[in-house]
Amino acid sequence: MYASPSKDDRPADKPWTVPGLAAAKREGRKLAMLTCYDAGFARTLDAAGIDLVLVGDSLGMVVQGRDSTLPVTVADIAYHTACVARGLSRALLVSDLPFAADADPARALEASVAFLQAGAGMVKLEGAGHKLEVIRHLVEREIPVCAHLGLTPQSVLRLGGYKVQGRDEAAAARLREDARAVQAAGASMLVLECVPSGVAAAITADLDIPTIGIGAGPGCDGQVLVLHDMLGLDSGHRRPRFVKDFLAEGGSVAAAALAYAEAVREGRFPDAEHAYA
Repeated sequence: MYASPSKDDRPADKPWTVPGLAAAKREGRKLAMLTCYDAGFARTLDAAGIDLVLVGDSLGMVVQGRDSTLPVTVADIAYHTACVARGLSRALLVSDLPFAADADPARALEASVAFLQAGAGMVKLEGAGHKLEVIRHLVEREIPVCAHLGLTPQSVLRLGGYKVQGRDEAAAARLREDARAVQAAGASMLVLECVPSGVAAAITADLDIPTIGIGAGPGCDGQVLVLHDMLGLDSGHRRPRFVKDFLAEGGSVAAAALAYAEAVREGRFPDAEHAYA
């Protein structure tokens, strides 16, 4: 289905599992992840060999046309998770806990159960701090968790916009400390968003769990993009530096997804043009 220069010799149609993610990191096999919101695109991404599919709260901006992710609800994510799950047979499905759904362990558990019952294999939540208790609570109840640090879009009001995080020495140290903390709390994977490449590479070296970068340079264990950005579609928002239009060179959605997956696995994406120093 795809060619990979890594040591990955697993059958192309073998479904991804949470233990498989840790094995991929140990073997140096880069992970390709994209967001998705419906069954049709899910089938296409699955056939193209995308490893992980994220039903992100980004749907608020690229599907619902909102100015931020904050209005997205648990019901929204559960609905789109069920749609996407029907189109997948191989990729691991990850669902975002939307704004305030992870404000305390009980709320996070209720939402996470809904997502797993809809077909997700993992949930994602933003931040550390009090979220460490939430991560531990979910993992103790057999719910795999992906953490998310750096630019956390649900914190846009506090951050004052979508800005690169971890550029000064103190902020970089905090990010490394938070990354170690979410791993210790039980997270099985970590998304790093809008983080200088050197900082992301250092965090990746610190951890046993895989890191997935978005605007975090080539040193992560994998990459994720919003589907609409990967296809060069106009979402009505400013296009971040880390975005690349793979449809322009692929010619079709399927070819674009395949080109993206191969570029990630071969270490050609992201390059310096699509990262932050």
